[in-house]
Order: sequence, then C-alpha cells, then structure tokens
Amino acid sequence: MNDEEPMVDDEGFWQTFLEVASSVVREEADASKPVFDLEERTARFGEAVIRFLKPVQRDALTNRLIDQLVGASTSVGANYCEADDAVSKKDFKHRIGTCRKESRESKHFLRMIATAVPEKRLAARELWREAHELNLIFSTIFKNTRT
Repeated sequence: MNDEEPMVDDEGFWQTFLEVASSVVREEADASKPVFDLEERTARFGEAVIRFLKPVQRDALTNRLIDQLVGASTSVGANYCEADDAVSKKDFKHRIGTCRKESRESKHFLRMIATAVPEKRLAARELWREAHELNLIFSTIFKNTRT
C-alpha cells in the first residue's frame, strides 16, 4: 500500500454493508413469476434452505442435519454453475450428475429435519417439493446428455 491510498476500515465497511436493508447480492427478478433460469432457481433454493434453518435450535441432534442440509442444498447451485461453465460434454454430464445427487441428498436431509423438528414439517415439505423438482430436472438433463 502506498501513502496516497487511504486505509480501509474493514469492520466499518462490513457493518455499513450489513445495515443497508436493500443490499442485494443477485439480480432482481419478479418473485411472482416462475423461474426458468436454473442458475437463479438453484440459488433461490439454497437461500430458502438457509432461511428455513436459521431459527432451528442447534443441539446434538440437529447440528449434523443442519450442516449436511446446508451443504447439499447450496451445492446444487454451485455445481450447476460449474456445469454451465463445463469445458466438455463429459465434464458437463459429470457436474449435472453431481447436481442430481446433491438435490436428492437435500430431499433426504429435509425429511430428517422434519422428523427432528416437527414444527418445521410443513416448511420442510415445500422445500422437499422444490428439491424433488430440481432432481427430476437434473435427472432428465443427465439422461439426455450424450458424451
């Protein structure tokens, strides 16, 4: 750093950033319309799971379930981004296969959370349906991709 560059107060920057209620880390989309863009849809799924799990009390039973569910549900979108940037058809099919597995794993852990935290059963069911739809989409893409 040279003498002309002002020092950045990291803590102040992040505090200001977090205080801005209108801060958005994605492009705005009309929430009333169905999302056909898989990158956006998988990102929204991961975000919804995170919001769903925030109020869940962490204890010996839920700790592992929460970690596994967050990992699987957010990996669906991350792996879809990787598939979208694939360098070959084989790479694309492999990444789509991973999306398929992670969406299936999300379904499993949503079922487990619904059992461990019965008051979250209805919300878990809605997320399970979305995970199921994503799984069907990725299964179809996987089956129809020729390598």
